[in-house]
Amino acid sequence: MKLATYKDASRDGQLVVVSRDLSTAHYATGIASKLQQVLDDWNFMSPQLQDLYEQLNNGKSRHAFPFEPAQCMAPLPRAYQWADGSAFINHVELVRKARHAEVPASFYTDPLMYQGGSDDFLGPCDDVLVASEAFGIDFEAEVAVITGDVPMGASPEQALEGIRLVMLANDWSLRHLIPDELAKGFGFVQSKPATAFSPVAITLDEVGDAWHQGRLHLTLQSSWNGRKVGMCEAGPEMTFHFGQLIAHLCKTRNVRAGSIVGSGTVSNQDWSHGYSCIAEKRAIEAIEGGQPKTDFMKFGDTIRIEAKGKDGQSVFGAIDQKIAIAV
Repeated sequence: MKLATYKDASRDGQLVVVSRDLSTAHYATGIASKLQQVLDDWNFMSPQLQDLYEQLNNGKSRHAFPFEPAQCMAPLPRAYQWADGSAFINHVELVRKARHAEVPASFYTDPLMYQGGSDDFLGPCDDVLVASEAFGIDFEAEVAVITGDVPMGASPEQALEGIRLVMLANDWSLRHLIPDELAKGFGFVQSKPATAFSPVAITLDEVGDAWHQGRLHLTLQSSWNGRKVGMCEAGPEMTFHFGQLIAHLCKTRNVRAGSIVGSGTVSNQDWSHGYSCIAEKRAIEAIEGGQPKTDFMKFGDTIRIEAKGKDGQSVFGAIDQKIAIAV
């Protein structure tokens, strides 16, 4: 099934069930008003939502209405946890090679992960407010999952069983703020503004065999100012699958229902696939020509991130955002 959250006067919006083709929706109020309620009682509530989803797909829902992505908040507008990995080691290799730095051996056996802000996410069509272009504005196209409860010490295989929903993410970065923060040795804060997510989050059965061994085998399309810059494969080159990422997160603590875990920037060794963030494009330019040429994003720039199924239809809807001045 496909789930979204519509904007209303509250911070957490209203849960809606969305048809498979993303054309219609139905409020889930009679079952649950918020997605977090469903995640907290998944075994009881998800079958009821599935029934509503089937009615909607079969045209038997009397109160269906046209689905509008612009009315969506993030599927989970605020979460108990947002932890983002860097599961595509090619991305790490490129960025480090561009600055003549080696990749530590541990990076190939132990995932990188940072704890992001989870109290304020962006909807898929919300403007991205930034105070200055000098911050180095960059998009990052990713895959993310929402979990149920996963106990401390769970194995990667057990952790996979805790995945409830999958969606797309745009994990915004302010590149020129990152070096000073990392130099302190305490991680990202100011350099990682609010993350945006796709209009809908979906259960794994919706993608069929495209979900394989904890990876989403779909092409992640990124279009910057209307020009397609990335057609990156999200599955084959994901070094650490989502079970491994979640197991890394819960090694010393429980992971609770409503936690979001990201894949990190989707990246391919074949540069003809393009890029899922500008930093990677700049790294490639530096490796090939000695210095980067592509600028980061400017006010008024747009970014669209989407994944399509074998039928050519959008699976999650599109993240479609514009950079605007924060005043």
